Amino acid sequence: MKKNLILKGVLVAGLSITGFMMNSKSAFAHGYVESPKSRGYIGSLEKNQIGWDSALKKYGIVITNPQSLENKKGFPQDGPPDGRIASANGGLGQISDFVLDEQGIDRWEKQPLKGGPNLFKWKYTAPHSTSKWHYYITKKGWNPNKPLSRDDFELIGEIKHDGSAATTNPLHYVNVPTDRSGYHVILAVWDVADTPNAFYNVIDVDLQNGPVEEDKTPPTTPSELKASNVTDKKIELSWKESTDNVAVKGYEIYRNNKLIDTVSTNKFTDINLSPSTKYTYKVRAIDTSNNKSEFSEEINVTTSSKPVIEAPKAPESLHSMGTTTNSVDLMWMDSNNSDEVNYYEIYRDRVLIDKTNSKRYLDKNLKADTKYEYYVRAVGKNGLISENSNVLEVRTNKESSVGTNEWKAGTIINPVLYTTGDVVTYKGKEYMVIATHYNYGDTNWVPGSAQTLFRAL
Repeated sequence: MKKNLILKGVLVAGLSITGFMMNSKSAFAHGYVESPKSRGYIGSLEKNQIGWDSALKKYGIVITNPQSLENKKGFPQDGPPDGRIASANGGLGQISDFVLDEQGIDRWEKQPLKGGPNLFKWKYTAPHSTSKWHYYITKKGWNPNKPLSRDDFELIGEIKHDGSAATTNPLHYVNVPTDRSGYHVILAVWDVADTPNAFYNVIDVDLQNGPVEEDKTPPTTPSELKASNVTDKKIELSWKESTDNVAVKGYEIYRNNKLIDTVSTNKFTDINLSPSTKYTYKVRAIDTSNNKSEFSEEINVTTSSKPVIEAPKAPESLHSMGTTTNSVDLMWMDSNNSDEVNYYEIYRDRVLIDKTNSKRYLDKNLKADTKYEYYVRAVGKNGLISENSNVLEVRTNKESSVGTNEWKAGTIINPVLYTTGDVVTYKGKEYMVIATHYNYGDTNWVPGSAQTLFRAL
C-alpha cells in the first residue's frame, strides 16, 4: 500500500511538471472534437470548474492541450496500440501520460445522443492538409470496464477529403447506429495529408435510442447564388447556405442542367472552361437522409475572351510545427492553387530570407529566447506575387542548462525528462530535443525514430 502511494505521488508530481512545460508547446497541437465534446476537451473545460489539481488527477495533462492527441495514422491497422487508444499513446510525447485510457462504467462523463445522423464538429488550431476523417463506435456487447482495443470498435463513417485544409470541411454528419443503447464510446480520427500522423479523440456517449422517425423534410433552398473572379477558364461560385434543416450534408452543383460536383461548403470553383462561353449554374442542398431541396435560381456567367492574368492567392494557416533554441519549423497551406504557384517567399521580421518550392520551411541559426515574426507569399508561374499570409509570431526556446547526454529510457518510478533544446547522443549521433516530454520506459520514443521528439544535428 505504501509503495502504491509513493508511485502515485511520483506520477502526479511528474504530471504537474509536464503540464507547465507542455502548456507552452501548443505549436505541436492541431485539433480536437468540440461537439459532441471529446473526453480530453471535457477535461480542459472541467479544470476551470473543479480546479487544476482535481482535473489533472482525473484527466491527465490533456487538460492543457486537448488538441495534442496525435499518433501515427493508418487506424485500425496502425496508430496507437490497444489499451492506449484514448490517449493516442501519450500523444507523441505531448501528453506523456495515459490517464485518458482508464476505463469503467462510471469513469467518464457521458453525453446523451440519439442514433441516426449526428453532427461532429472539429476545432482546429492548425488546419493541416487532410486526406480523410473516419469514425468508429464500440460494438454491441463491448466491455466498458476494460481498456479500449481495436476489436471493440466498428466503422460507422468515413469522410474523404481532397488534401486541402481541414477547415474547408468543418462539419461531418455521421450515422450513429440505432440498434444499441446505453454507454458507448465513439472514436473520431483525423488523418493529416502532409504528415505521417493522425489525431485520435474518444467521445463518451449515452445512446438513447427509441423509435426513429423517417426524415422526409427537404432542406431549404440555397439562395443568392453568384459568380466572382471570372477568367477565361475559371468561375468561382458562392451562395447562401440552407438554414432550416440542420442535417444538410452537401450541395449539388449543376452546369447547363448537368450535375458536375457535390461539395460540403457553400463555395465551388469551376475550372478548365472555354473562353467567351456562357454557362448556366444552379445548386441544391442534400441532407443526410438524401432529401433534396428545390434548385436555387439560375445564373448565367460568360467567361472572358482573353486570358486573365491573376496573382496566386495568399497562403493560409501559417503555423509553427515546433521550435528549438535556434530554429523555427514553419508550415502553411495554399488556397487550392498549387498548380499556379512557382515558389514561396519566406519573410522574417519583414525581410525576405529564403525561397522554397515546399509548403514547409525550417528557419535555422536563430537566437535563443527571441521573438520572430513571419509571413509567406506565393509567387506564380506568371511572376505575379500573392498577398501576404497571416502573420505568425514565434519565440525560440531558452538555452538549456543541460549539456549533451547519452539518451536512455526511464521507468515508471524514475522517468527521464527531456526538455526542448537539450542535446542528446544516441548510437554515436547527436539529436536536439524538439518537444519536451517524459520517457517512462518507452523505447519507441528513441532518437532517429521519434521524429516529432528529436531532430538530428
